[in-house]
Amino acid sequence: MRAALWLAVLLSTPVLMPSAFGQPVTPPAAASRAWAQDPSTGCRFMVPKSLTAGPTFWIGTCKDGLATGLGMLRRRDGAAPGPAFYGDMQAGVPKIGAIDFDGGYQVGPFRDGDIGQGEIEPNDRIAGFTVASKAALAVSASYKAQNNAASARHYEGVAKTLALQADF
Repeated sequence: MRAALWLAVLLSTPVLMPSAFGQPVTPPAAASRAWAQDPSTGCRFMVPKSLTAGPTFWIGTCKDGLATGLGMLRRRDGAAPGPAFYGDMQAGVPKIGAIDFDGGYQVGPFRDGDIGQGEIEPNDRIAGFTVASKAALAVSASYKAQNNAASARHYEGVAKTLALQADF
């Protein structure tokens, strides 16, 4: 009985095998996450679970077809804007930031497919809001470059609101 239990534990534990370059190989379960694509630009990214299903747009840099750097993922519900993730993306994967639920925030690093999952350390909370504020400023600059002054001002205000959250 004991041997069967140990065998079950060993078989259910993911094993990271080193690749030829010394980096761990990603287990198949993590590699199989669905990628989303901005309907207008084709830029690809992983959407945090909290943004839920629906057309999602990326405003930020797209490098090699993947969302990269500071920016915003915004889900749209028809003509109405849905929740938004402001933060840092690395090769299409969120790193850290905040999700704005129109009056409430979920903040922190990206874990388990979402932002701010589990116990959030105070420094991670502060870092999440700080990065989110910088991301909103990057979105504002993008709109300013497109001569869209109203949207640029709106996202400047979002950046200020996010920065204030880091002070609490």
